[in-house]
Amino acid sequence: MKPLLKYISFVALSIFFYTGNAWALKQDQLMGSFLSVVMIRGYNEAGGLAFGSGVVVSENQVITNCHVLRRTKQPWVSQGEETYSVTSVKADRWHDLCLVTTFGMPNKPAILGKSTDLKKGQEVIAIGHSNGVPAPLTSAGNVKSTYDLDQGKIILSSAQFRMGASGSGLFDTEGRLVGINTFKTSGRNSFYYALPIEWLNSLKNKPAETNFPITGVALWEEEEDKKPLFLQVAIPTLKEDWKKLLNVSSEWTKKESNNAEAWFELGYANEHLNDLNAAEKAYRQSIKLDDQNTDALMHLGFIAKSKDDKKEVKLIQDQITKINPELLEDYYKLVGCSKTCE
Repeated sequence: MKPLLKYISFVALSIFFYTGNAWALKQDQLMGSFLSVVMIRGYNEAGGLAFGSGVVVSENQVITNCHVLRRTKQPWVSQGEETYSVTSVKADRWHDLCLVTTFGMPNKPAILGKSTDLKKGQEVIAIGHSNGVPAPLTSAGNVKSTYDLDQGKIILSSAQFRMGASGSGLFDTEGRLVGINTFKTSGRNSFYYALPIEWLNSLKNKPAETNFPITGVALWEEEEDKKPLFLQVAIPTLKEDWKKLLNVSSEWTKKESNNAEAWFELGYANEHLNDLNAAEKAYRQSIKLDDQNTDALMHLGFIAKSKDDKKEVKLIQDQITKINPELLEDYYKLVGCSKTCE
């Protein structure tokens, strides 16, 4: 069997096992997503093999993270046993996206979606070469939050990825590429971030370069106090440093008073500091700005339950049902209901 056919057979087998999952895509859509994901490889100065992932986005062009290209002077693209030389790159170092050009690659490009169309709780799938495995691995999850930045939305999801999956694809359930998996926080309960595919538009206009490795610092690599505020909330949340979270989210709401996520984080900090009145006020402001913010709704339900306000608990249940009924089980757990809140 030819190398590419072996690879496709292996992918098809992976799809067979995967589609039993609740997040199953149509098999043809998932196959297309799989086959658009490739590896980026290259030898580092010590002679070791550096690797990451990428996604084919047009003929002979692969998008990946620039930080994947920092450790090798001569990168190449591979899929299965097939390899393709990289001839040039267009780099957006701050946004950590690079577009490499190769030749002779038969892969069809991924179908592009929009990060701006994503909703909280929406199902997404990460497909990439975690740990450098030869065929891409899948990880299903949900959109936890999205953050506006430069005509796109950075995506925080529960779709896990590991070393080697930097530059891989985050797809919606229609098989459309919505983001590029890029970085995560450390620790057991990590936050997983993907960059918006919309940034590809400006990336295409960058000048072509031929010198490797790629240098530069990305927005997520800055000192903690220089990162965008939506990134600064991650570490105190993971460390349960609620006073720090309160300080960051307070600053965030002052700078971006119309940001529903900022108000949610302020409410979350106050809730954990046992100031439920302040938490409720912040959550209601979050919902006022975004009536689809199910996180804020759920925590308002928790506060209503603590006040024994059964009418409010039921009202919020009905609102969540209209937005995303799949979140009801989480709501019942949070407010202490069994199967429904009556």
